[in-house]
Amino acid sequence: MNAKASAYPDESDGYWMHYHDQDSQQLADAIIKYAVDRMRLDPPPLDAPKSLSTLQRKVGQTITPEGLGALKALEIFTEQLAPSCISVDHPLFLSFVPGAPTESSVLFDLVVGASNVYAGSWLEGAGAVYAENQALSWLVGLAGLPDTAGGVFVSGGTNGNLSALIAARWSWRARRKGAADRVRPVIIASGGAHSSIGLAASAMDADLVTAAVNDAGCLTAAAVRETFAGLSQEDQQRVCAVVATSGTTNIGVIDELDGIGDFARNNGIWFHVDGAYGAAALCASSVRHLFIGIEKVDSFIVDPHKWLFGPYDCCALIYRDVRIGKAAHTQKAEYLDVLVQDASAALDEAYNPADLAHHLTRRARGLPFWFSLATHGTEAYEEAMEITLQVTRDAADMVRASAHLELVVEPSLSIIVLRRKGWQPADYTRWSDRMLADGIAFVVPTTHKSETVLRMCLVNPRTDPAQMQMLFDSLQD
Repeated sequence: MNAKASAYPDESDGYWMHYHDQDSQQLADAIIKYAVDRMRLDPPPLDAPKSLSTLQRKVGQTITPEGLGALKALEIFTEQLAPSCISVDHPLFLSFVPGAPTESSVLFDLVVGASNVYAGSWLEGAGAVYAENQALSWLVGLAGLPDTAGGVFVSGGTNGNLSALIAARWSWRARRKGAADRVRPVIIASGGAHSSIGLAASAMDADLVTAAVNDAGCLTAAAVRETFAGLSQEDQQRVCAVVATSGTTNIGVIDELDGIGDFARNNGIWFHVDGAYGAAALCASSVRHLFIGIEKVDSFIVDPHKWLFGPYDCCALIYRDVRIGKAAHTQKAEYLDVLVQDASAALDEAYNPADLAHHLTRRARGLPFWFSLATHGTEAYEEAMEITLQVTRDAADMVRASAHLELVVEPSLSIIVLRRKGWQPADYTRWSDRMLADGIAFVVPTTHKSETVLRMCLVNPRTDPAQMQMLFDSLQD
């Protein structure tokens, strides 16, 4: 039999690419060197996106029949592709919600990838799931939830919100004992809720009812009660969940969690809190009082890849009673029978993470966050959180003292929204484009009450007051 006909050819790349050799050792050394050098940059270059035509010209076709070779492919990434991505860990990446992973979490992410752990079931990934659950337990404790609580790490807030609301729908239908099995549910949320809430409602074929926020952008219990009272009696029976936000994405507002939680409990409605950005500040004693009422949730989410210093992608989804999450999400199939567990079993059972969200296959995405927590301790996390909060307060004072700037809203957490007096939308865009082109900062305009303004989100402890003052001074031009 010739080499091409053999099932195991002696020198085929398709066979030997799975084995360690001298070339793979050189690749390992090069990758580790790049990773360490990248993390030691202080600060890293901001970088900027390149156009499709530029990348086509400079990079060209990378997928070929014969392959480029590992070191060449790595060279293309490090010299062309990576610099075409904005560095979210740059201290002046202040758009959207940036990330600032610890060095330990980034390094351990390499370990997670190399370990190739499947973390969907206890059977296959017990050690990884055990560690992830300890990190989740810390978050459970911060929120003041009971011993029945538990959760899972999913890819991001969109997945977390959808999975939580699927559990809410399951719980609503289970309580109605079949009467609502073919009824469209209703979800009440605020006008300031993240766009993923609307997406979840659409995916679930649910009706989303929007409750008005007050002048500060906060959803109050009174507004929720008024919205609920405005529904017909039939529609009130269809309400399966009310969603509040602890740190809205645009302006960082925390809704009235305590009163909304009481409303939900009194009416037998699932209470979900989207804390993807803001709930991280639960670990900071200076703002803990802003979250009173979060202990009343049936579910909440928080993204460690945002303000808890973990790498992408990682969202913690927490249930007040983890057994409801299991009942809502456990998948049934013959080949999964070996993994099936009784949802009514003891709470200390080793449950499967795949049973707690809208997923099955999952990497151990919570491990880098766990490793950073285990390495540095929770006190270091609180200190880093307080640093970013204090820099935000200092920056807000700078805006107040400025003759050419105004605060649009008073910051609740670490988002600053400001206006440049006399500027039109095009002025903000020109300034934003110049800051990025010059490699100084990434700050994009947003709108608030139909006005174009600037929004700056601080989550990086390496962002300092002097850098913020420099940005504010540049707005005089």
